[in-house]
Amino acid sequence: MVVGGAALARDGDGRVVFVNGALPGELVTVRYRSAKKDFATADVIDVIEASPHRVDPSCAPWRRGCGGCDWLHVAPTEQLRFKCEIVREALSRTARVDEPVVVVGSTVAPWGYRTTMRVAVGQHGRVGLRSRRSHDVVAIDNCPVAYRAINKMLSTVVVAGTDEVTLRVGVSSDEVAVWGDAGAEIKGLADDVRVGIHTAVHETVGGHRFRVSAGSFFQSSPQAAELLVDAVARTLADLDLTACTVVDAYGGVGLFAATVARNAGRVVLVEASPSACADARHNLRGRRAEIVECRLEAWQPIAADVVIADPARSGLDKIGAARLADTGAARIVLVSCDIGSLARDTRLLREHGYAHRGTEVLDLFPNTSHIEAVTRFDRFSYGARAIESKDSRIVIQHPPRSVEPA
Repeated sequence: MVVGGAALARDGDGRVVFVNGALPGELVTVRYRSAKKDFATADVIDVIEASPHRVDPSCAPWRRGCGGCDWLHVAPTEQLRFKCEIVREALSRTARVDEPVVVVGSTVAPWGYRTTMRVAVGQHGRVGLRSRRSHDVVAIDNCPVAYRAINKMLSTVVVAGTDEVTLRVGVSSDEVAVWGDAGAEIKGLADDVRVGIHTAVHETVGGHRFRVSAGSFFQSSPQAAELLVDAVARTLADLDLTACTVVDAYGGVGLFAATVARNAGRVVLVEASPSACADARHNLRGRRAEIVECRLEAWQPIAADVVIADPARSGLDKIGAARLADTGAARIVLVSCDIGSLARDTRLLREHGYAHRGTEVLDLFPNTSHIEAVTRFDRFSYGARAIESKDSRIVIQHPPRSVEPA
C-alpha cells in the first residue's frame, strides 16, 4: 500500500501501476484509468485471488458508486497497520530517515464517528457524496461512518442555490448546524438546527469546552480531537511546560493551546482564519495566551521553547518550516494529515537542524486511506535555548486503543 491508498503493482514491462481497490498479495483484473511512460493507474474490476484482509463492503451507497470511503474493502483490524507501513516507507524513501521510528497509535471506532461532513448537492436538491469514478453525486440518506445526528439530516435535507453544504454536530452540546454559500436555501431540517455561516456549535475535548463556528476548522469528531491531544501531549511528557514558551502554529480554535499547553508559561497562537481566531479568543479567555491573526509566512517569529504545528494538508512548505525554526525551539511537534507533506516537511526541518525522533500514526478516518500522524523533532544541538528533558531520544510507545462514539 502506498500514499494515496492504492496498492502498488508492476505490469509485464516492469512499469509501476497504482491499483485502486487492491491489497498486497492479491491477483486482480484491472481496468487502466491512465497510462504514462513511467507509471499507470488502474481500478480493480475483478478479484481472482483475494487477500485474507479483504472484506466485502456492506455499505449501500458504496455499492451505488459513492467515493466517500476508499478503504471499505480493507478489514478494519488491518487498516492502521497498513497506514503505519505507508508512513514508514514515506519517511524512509522520501524523507530519507534511516530506520524511522514509527509506532502504532490509536483509532476511533470504525462506524458512526464523523460529526462534520461536507456533502454535495445532487438532483432535486438531495445531498450525497461524489462518485469514486466521476463528479456525479450519489444521494445518501444513511452513511455508516456518520454520527447518528448527521444521518438524520442526510435523509431529510433539501438544498438549492449552492453545490455543497456542511453538516456539523456538537456531541457534548447536542447542537446541530448546517451552512453553505451565501444565498443557499436549506429546507427539511428540524426546528432546532442552526442554519448559516454565522452559526456555531460547542464541543468538549480534554475537559475544555470549545466554541466552533461554522467557518472554523475542527477535527472529524471529538473522539479524533481527544486522540490527537493525547498524542501531542505524549511527545511533550518529559518537559516542564510551566517554564516554557509554546507557539501553537496553525492553532485554529485553540485545541492544543487550551489542552496540551494549558499550564505553559506563555502560549502564542498563530492562525490566519478570522473565524478560528475569534473562536480561539473565546476559548482561551482568562488563559495566558496571545492570539496572532496572520498567515504563518507573514508572522515575525518569537523566541520559544516548544512549537506545536498543525498545518493544512499541504504541510509547512519552505517558508513555514523556516518560520518555525527561527523560534529557536528545542522541540517541534508536527501534526500531519498528509503523509507526502510529512515526508517533505521532515526533510525541510532537517535542513534547519531538527532530527526526526519518532512518528505516532493515528486512524482518525477509518475505512479511508486518510492518515493522521504526530511527529516529534528535536534540534541537533539545543544551544543557548536548552530546555530540560529526561531523555531527548525518547519515543513513547503505547498500546492502541479504540474510542467508541458517544
